Amino acid sequence: MNQTSRDGGEPGVEQPYELLRYLAQIPLDEGDRLPAIHELAHQLAISPAKLREQLEVARALGLVDVRPKTGIRRLEFSFRAALRVCLRYALGVSPASFEQLGALRNQIEVAFWYPAVRALQDEDKRLLQQLIDQAWQKLRGTPIQIPHFEHRELHLAIYSRLDNAFVRGLLESYWDAYEAVGLNVYTDLSYLQMVWTYHEEMVRAIAAGDLDAGYRVVVEHAGLLQDRIELDRFREAVHRASPHPAEEAERSLAR
Repeated sequence: MNQTSRDGGEPGVEQPYELLRYLAQIPLDEGDRLPAIHELAHQLAISPAKLREQLEVARALGLVDVRPKTGIRRLEFSFRAALRVCLRYALGVSPASFEQLGALRNQIEVAFWYPAVRALQDEDKRLLQQLIDQAWQKLRGTPIQIPHFEHRELHLAIYSRLDNAFVRGLLESYWDAYEAVGLNVYTDLSYLQMVWTYHEEMVRAIAAGDLDAGYRVVVEHAGLLQDRIELDRFREAVHRASPHPAEEAERSLAR
């Protein structure tokens, strides 16, 4: 005889939390207030204590905002918010997870290059050139500054028009991890100059509408991170099984 779970689903298949199912189904806009805890618990046919537990999960996933004066509000879905929880754990267990995330990010940027660039507007292209100019000013200034802000914003801007929350969330999460492991503060001028030469060629190709040339640049650029002197130092720290890189990564992602 076929059996169903106590929530009405197929046996052996975990059913979603009542609150998560409720958030996904109710016709609320971002920022709309949900009922108070006791009223919502009554609607969901669960205890207030169980609802509070589910609210903690939903808040950790970035689905709701819970504050004493404003109550419970639903937030716009963000894959980055959900990944943040997983990344904090993964980097805490092993900072070497960053390299795996980096490999995934490289493949995503390459795979989505054409649809991303085709979706860019003129204002986006002007922003890309502005970021290039700012980065070279920092690198050629006295003292030299690391153009990390420009680096992050340039890559995210190229893919910002993609109608794919999962791609954008993964790319944003990569940069969160990049900062968490400290690659935004290490200095190697020759590497930075090489990176920004690639970036300049990439942006020039975008401005010219030569997507194939830009694609070739982004494929070559994807391998640069693996050649970083600073990443070698990071790998040595992981190899020595020192707890410090993991602790620092977890602290950074928790901010």
